[in-house]
Amino acid sequence: MKDSLRLTALLLGVALLGACATNAGLRESNNLALYQAHAGEPVDSFSYYGSISGWTLLGDTTLAVWPRPSRAYLLELHGPCSDLAFAHAIALSSRMGQVHARFDDVTPLSRGSTPFPCRIREIRPLDVKALKRAGKLAQDQSAPSGT
Repeated sequence: MKDSLRLTALLLGVALLGACATNAGLRESNNLALYQAHAGEPVDSFSYYGSISGWTLLGDTTLAVWPRPSRAYLLELHGPCSDLAFAHAIALSSRMGQVHARFDDVTPLSRGSTPFPCRIREIRPLDVKALKRAGKLAQDQSAPSGT
């Protein structure tokens, strides 16, 4: 009986973890589509003054970075950068105040692990104002109606 109960609890736990992973993956996918819809044409580089205002992980090969609160870029990497999912911060390499596609890297920073840089394949500027409006609209539409 105890073994049957343990097996049931284990299966329930696995199912719940799978549901969480699926929801997180779906949310990540929806966010990526939103950011891609508000991204401009690829550019070679952007100005970078040594720090970022924020960043958002959008998949294992994509993230958005804010070098300033009013300026953001969608970065597509040259392949999966699995350490990004566990990073508490990131670092960007740059040359003479510019981050370049195909030459610079995003480095995930985590406690207790060796950072491995991930090469930037493509940089696309984001329309921050439109992204905020679209995000607000999406939040309003997903809020429960009525009280």
